[in-house]
Amino acid sequence: MNKLMLAAAFGAAVAIPLIAQNSVSKKALEIQQSAIVVDTHADTSQRFLDENYDIGSTDSKDTGHISLDKAKAGNLGAEFFSIWVEPETNQGHFARHTLDLIDSVYEQAARHPDRMVMAFSVDDIERAHREHKLAALLGIEGGHSIENDIRLLRDFYRLGVRYMTLSWSNSNEFADSSGDIKDSRIAHHNGLTDDGKKIVLEMNRLGMLVDISHVADKTFFDVMEVSKAPVIASHSSARALTDHPRNMTDDMLRAVAKNNGVVQVNFYNAFIDENYRKAAEAQAANRDAAVKDNAEKIKASGKTLTYLDNDRVEREWAAKIPRPPLSSLIDHIDHVAKIAGIDHVGLGSDFDGVSGATPQGIDSAADLPKITQALLDRGYSPNDIKKILGGNLLRVFREAEHVSKTLRSQTLQSQTIHGEAR
Repeated sequence: MNKLMLAAAFGAAVAIPLIAQNSVSKKALEIQQSAIVVDTHADTSQRFLDENYDIGSTDSKDTGHISLDKAKAGNLGAEFFSIWVEPETNQGHFARHTLDLIDSVYEQAARHPDRMVMAFSVDDIERAHREHKLAALLGIEGGHSIENDIRLLRDFYRLGVRYMTLSWSNSNEFADSSGDIKDSRIAHHNGLTDDGKKIVLEMNRLGMLVDISHVADKTFFDVMEVSKAPVIASHSSARALTDHPRNMTDDMLRAVAKNNGVVQVNFYNAFIDENYRKAAEAQAANRDAAVKDNAEKIKASGKTLTYLDNDRVEREWAAKIPRPPLSSLIDHIDHVAKIAGIDHVGLGSDFDGVSGATPQGIDSAADLPKITQALLDRGYSPNDIKKILGGNLLRVFREAEHVSKTLRSQTLQSQTIHGEAR
């Protein structure tokens, strides 16, 4: 990455790769530095586990999106690390692999206690911010991780998981996914099953954010009817601008606003730029064949196939398509703000999960101030920018905590009334 050092005004103690000084104004940097910046989706945990990657790495040649130096450069205050279990290669042990990924994040925090801390609440995030540490949170990406067992959901909450995406690209036993909804070979449920509704309510009771990224449209609207707490879309963009089923329609954006939730805009090029999406779709067959061929060669050699093996091939194919301008990402933030309202939009980068396919100028977390500059250029006020950078997500998270406290209190009162308290 060809980056320069951050303006010395912020007194970096060590040399770190940062944004170009002339690309961000002093005012934008001041806004960025005064905000609690929250990103709700990074797949760096796959690197922790499969690559033994150290988030404290200072390797200037590393093409990853997240490191402690890069987070400091962009003033990233809180990161939700995605706990994603690839469903095909982990058949029969979804929960075990989920635990491995959770452990990998804890181990990173243990390695760097002076710069990174596990966080489980809004108060924890704010405390980490005051201590100038990266708050590390956990979000399960794909309901198959709980193996259709609500007790596992509770266990994962106890381990620190604070959101769960009801489905990944695969439909599971209780929720239909947007990823395979048109596949007639898959047995679908017409949205959320009765068990799925119980899972949503249990997430409300626990204080675990319900994440509707990846779900089928019918699943989304079922969740809107059931959830007693605000929901999040941890990494989704606007379908009106880029016609991808992973994105949200304007009706969905309005529903999230009514629910008082928040849509965290994804940075992935195929979700934020229609031309890129079409080009990626045109190469899909050849790209998928290359990924499959690479996987077969690795298996034939006796090695274990990992997420990173596929990622390397996908990066090569992504590089064949010109990166869209940063304005494509800002257009989506702007659209969500206009349709859902300024209180219902945030950032869900999908860092380290999009095979390098991010818009021009966004090469890592160090470049987050460029988003602030672009929003300033479009006339957003400092207060509204701070909402987008993290304030909205913190509000939703705190409200979910409040709903949980209320529901737990009601459950305890009911048990006491019926003589069931113990």
